[in-house]
Amino acid sequence: MPGLYLLALLASIVGVGLLDRRFRLALWRDRRTTVVATIVGTVFFLAWDAVGIATGVFVKGDSALLLGLDLAPHLPVEEPVFLFFLSYLALVLYGAAARVRAPREDAS
Repeated sequence: MPGLYLLALLASIVGVGLLDRRFRLALWRDRRTTVVATIVGTVFFLAWDAVGIATGVFVKGDSALLLGLDLAPHLPVEEPVFLFFLSYLALVLYGAAARVRAPREDAS
């Protein structure tokens, strides 16, 4: 089913965004820093992908779950969405870990 992977990525972004909103872990705590860090992370990983593609390390596999649209050879349209999700998820997890750790540090 073409597009299922992109749909799953978008649903995951929404789910992480809802957790972020509920607990104010990243975007809902510091919008500017989160947006900048997410964009920088996405661009960094896209550059990493470009190097990997140019050297022949990364190749796009065949999957019926992809839309079939490529931004460049071996770079499906889903890749930047995944990299955005990866960067945003890392920030949310960092915010969650900092929140869990904070009370323990105060008790010391």
